[in-house]
Amino acid sequence: MNDDGPRALGDSPATARPDPRLLAILVCPLTRMPLRYDADGQELINDDAGLAYPIRDGVPIMLVEHAREIDPQP
Repeated sequence: MNDDGPRALGDSPATARPDPRLLAILVCPLTRMPLRYDADGQELINDDAGLAYPIRDGVPIMLVEHAREIDPQP
């Protein structure tokens, strides 16, 4: 049996929500600003810098070179 840790009922590994305690302490590695969780896109968003960090199998990938550029919010 493979136990990858707690998940919400019905969550597949690809859509598993990261631990809320982890989300509360993560910041953008480039700007050190807080991040916004986007459940639909499975990303952590830095609106000011215009970067979206992917979440893969419930694990945030906090490397600037893996971040996707988005339109910065005014």
